[in-house]
Amino acid sequence: MSMQVGPSADGEDAVMSAINTTPLVDVMLVLLIIFLITIPVVTTSIPVVLPKERVEVRETKPENIIISVDKDSKVFWYDSRIDSVDTLVEKLKKVAAQKPQPEVQVRGDMAARYEGVGKVLLACQRAGIVKVAFITEPPALN
Repeated sequence: MSMQVGPSADGEDAVMSAINTTPLVDVMLVLLIIFLITIPVVTTSIPVVLPKERVEVRETKPENIIISVDKDSKVFWYDSRIDSVDTLVEKLKKVAAQKPQPEVQVRGDMAARYEGVGKVLLACQRAGIVKVAFITEPPALN
Protein backbone atom coordinates (compact mmCIF):
# COMPACT_ATOMS: atom_id res chain seq x y z
CA MET A 1 0.00 0.00 0.00
CA SER A 2 1.42 3.27 -1.03
CA MET A 3 0.43 6.83 -0.28
CA GLN A 4 0.94 9.67 -2.63
CA VAL A 5 1.94 12.98 -1.16
CA GLY A 6 1.58 16.07 -3.30
CA PRO A 7 -0.62 16.94 -6.25
CA SER A 8 -2.15 14.14 -8.20
CA ALA A 9 -1.62 13.73 -11.86
CA ASP A 10 -5.26 14.23 -12.81
CA GLY A 11 -5.72 17.56 -10.85
CA GLU A 12 -8.45 16.50 -8.41
CA ASP A 13 -6.93 18.41 -5.51
CA ALA A 14 -7.12 21.84 -7.15
CA VAL A 15 -7.85 24.74 -4.82
CA MET A 16 -11.47 25.82 -4.91
CA SER A 17 -11.60 29.62 -5.35
CA ALA A 18 -15.40 30.13 -5.21
CA ILE A 19 -17.16 30.88 -1.88
CA ASN A 20 -20.32 28.99 -1.10
CA THR A 21 -22.84 31.76 -0.27
CA THR A 22 -25.84 29.52 0.37
CA PRO A 23 -25.39 29.41 4.17
CA LEU A 24 -24.92 33.20 4.27
CA VAL A 25 -28.15 33.77 2.34
CA ASP A 26 -30.01 31.35 4.62
CA VAL A 27 -28.85 33.17 7.75
CA MET A 28 -29.72 36.58 6.28
CA LEU A 29 -33.23 35.43 5.33
CA VAL A 30 -33.84 34.09 8.83
CA LEU A 31 -32.68 37.40 10.36
CA LEU A 32 -34.88 39.36 7.95
CA ILE A 33 -37.93 37.31 8.94
CA ILE A 34 -37.18 37.78 12.65
CA PHE A 35 -36.89 41.56 12.24
CA LEU A 36 -40.06 41.77 10.15
CA ILE A 37 -41.99 39.95 12.85
CA THR A 38 -40.59 41.74 15.93
CA ILE A 39 -40.44 45.39 14.79
CA PRO A 40 -44.22 45.97 14.53
CA VAL A 41 -44.71 44.42 17.96
CA VAL A 42 -42.13 46.73 19.53
CA THR A 43 -43.36 49.94 17.91
CA THR A 44 -47.07 49.51 18.64
CA SER A 45 -47.06 47.75 21.98
CA ILE A 46 -48.86 50.60 23.83
CA PRO A 47 -52.01 51.95 22.21
CA VAL A 48 -52.08 55.77 22.35
CA VAL A 49 -53.99 58.42 20.48
CA LEU A 50 -51.54 60.96 19.13
CA PRO A 51 -52.56 64.63 18.90
CA LYS A 52 -53.38 66.06 15.51
CA GLU A 53 -52.17 69.52 14.57
CA ARG A 54 -54.87 71.90 13.54
CA VAL A 55 -55.32 75.61 13.17
CA GLU A 56 -58.19 76.79 15.30
CA VAL A 57 -59.44 80.35 15.25
CA ARG A 58 -60.17 81.46 18.80
CA GLU A 59 -62.22 84.45 19.75
CA THR A 60 -60.60 86.67 22.31
CA LYS A 61 -63.18 87.49 24.94
CA PRO A 62 -62.77 90.56 27.10
CA GLU A 63 -62.80 88.50 30.29
CA ASN A 64 -59.86 86.31 29.18
CA ILE A 65 -56.57 86.94 30.94
CA ILE A 66 -53.53 87.33 28.71
CA ILE A 67 -50.16 86.57 30.24
CA SER A 68 -47.09 87.12 28.06
CA VAL A 69 -43.56 85.76 28.47
CA ASP A 70 -40.89 87.63 26.50
CA LYS A 71 -37.58 86.26 25.19
CA ASP A 72 -35.86 87.12 28.49
CA SER A 73 -38.46 85.03 30.40
CA LYS A 74 -40.05 88.13 31.96
CA VAL A 75 -43.75 87.66 32.77
CA PHE A 76 -46.36 90.31 31.88
CA TRP A 77 -50.02 90.59 32.93
CA TYR A 78 -51.43 92.29 29.84
CA ASP A 79 -48.89 95.15 29.62
CA SER A 80 -47.66 95.38 33.22
CA ARG A 81 -44.67 93.36 34.36
CA ILE A 82 -45.05 90.79 37.16
CA ASP A 83 -41.92 90.56 39.30
CA SER A 84 -42.56 87.34 41.22
CA VAL A 85 -44.50 84.12 40.96
CA ASP A 86 -46.24 84.88 44.27
CA THR A 87 -47.65 88.13 42.87
CA LEU A 88 -48.89 86.25 39.82
CA VAL A 89 -50.51 83.58 42.02
CA GLU A 90 -52.35 86.24 44.06
CA LYS A 91 -53.71 87.90 40.90
CA LEU A 92 -54.73 84.54 39.47
CA LYS A 93 -56.52 83.55 42.72
CA LYS A 94 -58.77 86.59 42.30
CA VAL A 95 -59.52 85.51 38.74
CA ALA A 96 -60.11 81.88 39.77
CA ALA A 97 -62.84 82.98 42.18
CA GLN A 98 -64.95 84.47 39.35
CA LYS A 99 -67.94 82.51 38.03
CA PRO A 100 -67.62 81.46 35.24
CA GLN A 101 -63.87 81.26 35.44
CA PRO A 102 -62.15 83.09 32.56
CA GLU A 103 -59.53 81.42 30.41
CA VAL A 104 -55.86 82.28 30.93
CA GLN A 105 -54.08 82.67 27.61
CA VAL A 106 -50.29 82.34 27.62
CA ARG A 107 -48.33 84.09 24.90
CA GLY A 108 -44.78 82.73 25.05
CA ASP A 109 -41.98 84.08 22.88
CA MET A 110 -40.45 81.36 20.73
CA ALA A 111 -36.97 82.29 21.98
CA ALA A 112 -38.04 82.25 25.65
CA ARG A 113 -36.68 79.60 27.95
CA TYR A 114 -39.15 77.03 29.18
CA GLU A 115 -38.60 78.25 32.74
CA GLY A 116 -40.63 81.43 32.17
CA VAL A 117 -43.62 79.58 30.72
CA GLY A 118 -43.26 76.92 33.41
CA LYS A 119 -43.57 79.57 36.13
CA VAL A 120 -46.83 80.78 34.59
CA LEU A 121 -48.21 77.23 34.46
CA LEU A 122 -47.15 76.61 38.06
CA ALA A 123 -48.87 79.82 39.15
CA CYS A 124 -52.06 78.81 37.30
CA GLN A 125 -52.02 75.43 38.99
CA ARG A 126 -51.45 76.91 42.44
CA ALA A 127 -54.23 79.44 41.92
CA GLY A 128 -56.73 76.82 40.76
CA ILE A 129 -57.13 77.98 37.17
CA VAL A 130 -58.89 75.32 35.10
CA LYS A 131 -58.60 76.70 31.56
CA VAL A 132 -55.14 77.53 30.23
CA ALA A 133 -54.49 78.06 26.52
CA PHE A 134 -51.35 78.78 24.53
CA ILE A 135 -51.56 81.44 21.85
CA THR A 136 -49.60 80.58 18.70
CA GLU A 137 -49.33 81.80 15.16
CA PRO A 138 -50.49 79.60 12.31
CA PRO A 139 -47.71 78.14 10.15
CA ALA A 140 -46.78 80.08 7.03
CA LEU A 141 -48.46 78.85 3.86
CA ASN A 142 -46.08 78.22 0.99
